[in-house]
Amino acid sequence: MYKPTRLSFTLAALMASAVVQADVEVPLGSTQRVTQLFAFPNNCNVICFRPWSLEQTAEHYLTQSLQRDGYSRAKVSVKTHDGQVAATFSGVPDSYGQPLTALLATADLAYQGASRLNSDGKWAYNWYLFLPLGMALENRKSIELLHFPPDYSLTQAQDYLESKTTDRWATLLTDNGIPATETPAYQTIIDIAPIAAPASAGADLQNVYSYFTDYQTRMVAELSLHSKGSLPMVAFGAPVRNWVKQQYGQTVGVLGLAQISPVTDKSVSVLGANHPSYIWYAADPATYDGNEQKADEVGLKVMGQDLSAACWQAGMGQKPASDPNVLLKACMNTWQVTRKEQTCELFYTSVREFSAEKANALCATPAIKAQLKQLRIPAPAPSASAPAL
Repeated sequence: MYKPTRLSFTLAALMASAVVQADVEVPLGSTQRVTQLFAFPNNCNVICFRPWSLEQTAEHYLTQSLQRDGYSRAKVSVKTHDGQVAATFSGVPDSYGQPLTALLATADLAYQGASRLNSDGKWAYNWYLFLPLGMALENRKSIELLHFPPDYSLTQAQDYLESKTTDRWATLLTDNGIPATETPAYQTIIDIAPIAAPASAGADLQNVYSYFTDYQTRMVAELSLHSKGSLPMVAFGAPVRNWVKQQYGQTVGVLGLAQISPVTDKSVSVLGANHPSYIWYAADPATYDGNEQKADEVGLKVMGQDLSAACWQAGMGQKPASDPNVLLKACMNTWQVTRKEQTCELFYTSVREFSAEKANALCATPAIKAQLKQLRIPAPAPSASAPAL
């Protein structure tokens, strides 16, 4: 006669207690809606760069979200039936569909704004409505406010987080202790203009913000607030910092800190920062009539500011209950005083593309050490007109 052992009881208990996760089905809407919100076809005309179907396109972005939420073993399948598209997720919590449904409902507002913009004759032929697809839907650490996504993130990469801007900032986050695999959780982006466009379109896009006000404010509220509090937010670049001033009445200069209220009685900490790509302009000798010394001087200061901002974002993302003011002061002290030599070396290796050895030797010279003593001073305005980044 079989006699149960302690091991068999243990296995039975484990099997009984195991929770089998059922598939989660999320309606995405009609084929017309999904076509509009997923920018389909992303990069296809007569000869297709990626000849994906509508369903494959949606699966692509939703798979990116699963990965960036940390559900590496989860799967998603998108099917169309009777003109309605639905996504079926496996290996995710039952509630996983809620943030996706909310995102698409808010995305409808962006489509409406873009349609009005086109009706008014203000839509450019080389613009694409591109919503923040493929980012973390559930396990976010911080929010990034930016101007607009570059066109190649849509047409070439089909990845909202694939750009020189996001890549540079991800590197700064890793410089501040965030593992490279975890940086996407810190880079949940809200673009004030949800339009993929060439880099030269920045100035024109500043004139279309009002078409997307409902979309912008709802995105800020939905992504930055959650049941346990709020997520830290970084506002990148002058156009975005000006938008924060206009929309919420709070001034945020570079390394300036403010509190905004996306909804009544709820506050979010917002840090002002340079646009991640600004350093390429600020450190360009051509900006100063070929003066390389001036370009290096300004570049070093901008690098210190950028590392300080990324430090704050990393720290607040890891410990949201931290005092944002205290943390900011600590971060500025770290990169502009305690570790200013490392700030220097990172500038020369990442911006000037020097070898580590050459950068280290240069940062040890008396001339550069003298410049590093001035690292806390705000970077002076370049002599030429800065681009609208």
